Amino acid sequence: MSNCHCGKNTSFDKCCYPIIQDLNIAETAEQVMRARFSAYATSSIDFLHDSLHPDNQADFEYEATKAWAENSKWHELHIIGTKAGQSGDKTGTVDFIAKFSDQCGTENEHCERSQFKRVNQTWYFCDGQTIVPMKIGRNDPCSCGSGKKYKKCCS
Repeated sequence: MSNCHCGKNTSFDKCCYPIIQDLNIAETAEQVMRARFSAYATSSIDFLHDSLHPDNQADFEYEATKAWAENSKWHELHIIGTKAGQSGDKTGTVDFIAKFSDQCGTENEHCERSQFKRVNQTWYFCDGQTIVPMKIGRNDPCSCGSGKKYKKCCS
């Protein structure tokens, strides 16, 4: 079994796939963030559109998003931190680093603080702003939330 694209130690079929396919509802903002990363990795463009807050869906550039997803190789996602965004919250933020290579093979990191809102029981991505991530030391707690040191987990 290989891990999900989002970095969780479970298969894609049991992690992000049910959320992307609308078989399960994401309970947290982080789950939507992870599913969105997996959607880029699997070119699931409809989910990227549908997981946008309804107020932002009209501005979605389907073809440009599809081209970026298909012409990039999505390596890994690191969740740096979250604020709120749990099942009882109405808003939340997720800080992350997404590592990918473009069509020329150039490796890139996208670091962002994403804002999410929950409407009824559904979490939506609203907006994001570029951030400069803090350096994680080898002996710091891993950002994936495992409770292990970074050097023993996702390093």
